[in-house]
Amino acid sequence: MHHQLEKHYVNRVGWLRAAVLGANDGLLSTTSIVIGVAAAEPDRHMIILAALAGMIAGAMSMAAGEYVSVSSQEDTEKADLIREKRELEQMPEVELRELAKVYEKRGCTKETAMQVAIELTEHDALGAHARDELGINEITQAKPLQAAMASFGSFAVGALLPFTVSLLAPIKQMVYFQYGFSIIFLMLLGAISARAGGSSIKIAVLRICFWGTVAMGITALVGRLFGVSVA
Repeated sequence: MHHQLEKHYVNRVGWLRAAVLGANDGLLSTTSIVIGVAAAEPDRHMIILAALAGMIAGAMSMAAGEYVSVSSQEDTEKADLIREKRELEQMPEVELRELAKVYEKRGCTKETAMQVAIELTEHDALGAHARDELGINEITQAKPLQAAMASFGSFAVGALLPFTVSLLAPIKQMVYFQYGFSIIFLMLLGAISARAGGSSIKIAVLRICFWGTVAMGITALVGRLFGVSVA
């Protein structure tokens, strides 16, 4: 009899978060820039230039910000591991009791918790403390370069839609075309991210469309009232 392995999604959380955030930000920020410029100054040259500048600058900014942010997380994790390794060398008995306490809190009896702590310490002491005491494992471990690349690529992909629309859409209906195509893409993005993460597609689509409409509506209003674009 064959047993089907359970399907889990938590191992995707690192790159999925960065990819969804990047694509969503790329689409919304670039569309908002284009809508603001189109509402203030309906000139195709200016609109295309604004879309291109927003796409390039935004992608670089997202990648740099994500790299710095995740690198800080990685530095903290490394510092914790170094400190834990030193404590294991200097006071192994204390660390063993700390590990056993963790398993007690999870429901093991005192004797079982100590036995588990002893066996895991003999197998890989630092790995056991990193995983069960500090909460650091291969799934949640910070990966700065991966996060930065995912953010850069996804932002560029998201920003490509409003840039393409700025090239092809009629000038007089530019705002409506930008909004319409962006909402469709946001619905698709919400569905894909929910599917990849194993969550509710309906809730993800409604949430991303609502906030996307708010962002684009406010920017269009600002552009119309003041004759400027706001990113």
